[in-house]
Amino acid sequence: MLVHICCAVDSHYFLEKIKADYPDEELIAFFYDPNIHPYSEYYLRLLEAKRSCKMLGVELIEGEYDVEAWLNAVRGYEKEPEKGKRCSLCFDRRFEVSAKTASELGHKSFTSTLLTSPKKSLEQLKRAGDEIASKYGIKFISPDYRKASGTQYQNMIAKRDALYRQDYCGCIYALNMQRDSQNRLADELFCPVSAQIQPESIEERISVYEKRIELEEQGVEYKIVKERFLNWRLEYALLKVKSDSIPCHILPYSTMKGSYCRGKIEYIIDDIAYMNRNEIKFVTLKRYNQLADRLYNDIKELIFNPPSFETEIMIRRALLSNDYSMSTVIVVDEIPDKKIEFIMEARAYEDVKDILIELKS
Repeated sequence: MLVHICCAVDSHYFLEKIKADYPDEELIAFFYDPNIHPYSEYYLRLLEAKRSCKMLGVELIEGEYDVEAWLNAVRGYEKEPEKGKRCSLCFDRRFEVSAKTASELGHKSFTSTLLTSPKKSLEQLKRAGDEIASKYGIKFISPDYRKASGTQYQNMIAKRDALYRQDYCGCIYALNMQRDSQNRLADELFCPVSAQIQPESIEERISVYEKRIELEEQGVEYKIVKERFLNWRLEYALLKVKSDSIPCHILPYSTMKGSYCRGKIEYIIDDIAYMNRNEIKFVTLKRYNQLADRLYNDIKELIFNPPSFETEIMIRRALLSNDYSMSTVIVVDEIPDKKIEFIMEARAYEDVKDILIELKS
């Protein structure tokens, strides 16, 4: 039997149950989810599915990440709500490929761990699975493992085995609608031009869960705990000096009231230039290099190859006496001596992140 895998939280419990209910079946897990965006999130969920299957002794194969085909399949239904027409098309696409793969591998049936997802319609999934399975002369197995407190048990074993738990289905359109309704920033879709790893970004989560696998292979005990913190994202910034655009680099946790201001440098104290509007401060690249222990030649080099986020936090602390300051700090090649115009959109917001703690023996 081919088992389509959507995510480890659903599949871990589902595979346990299906193995018990079909002991004579050879199970092959099939990770086919081109609906998951961005690719880094897809990679993280695949990483966790591999770990889950390894724990359960189930072989896993990966389908093609044919995201363009998926986007074409749901085109025109971008604004459909959860469980609407777009979801049906999404199921159809993944079930079609899963059924075709099952048939090609010689399996007589296929199923999907989507059946255990409490956010999906069981009847909708059954109809799609039965219809597509019949095209390939195989059977769609659709057990209801949600009943009899199944969903509660699913959550319990996910917590027991420290599975990565995503908080959106994977679809870019559902994510945007979900974040809008929550009045939250869809920071999963943010990717800085520098490729710097941002706090609670998917890339940071990947580093946590890859490290977890290393610790498990080494037999090192660990815990993954949650931590509430103040997060920050820069959306864009533009600095103009006497109408000329000037390259600049913005330090983390820079914010200001509104998105536009203009003014001039009022005074300079200890290599920090203070603008007369919005508590904005300027430092030179020379000063930045001293604090970062780097040798950047110009601001553009810094923009595309900055040090780590943590290093920049230390630089900010070295420049400002107040650890709680959220004033904008701008790094430039030279302190401007003419009229300044500055445009910036940046968000500071409450967030939660996963922290990996190695336990001492």
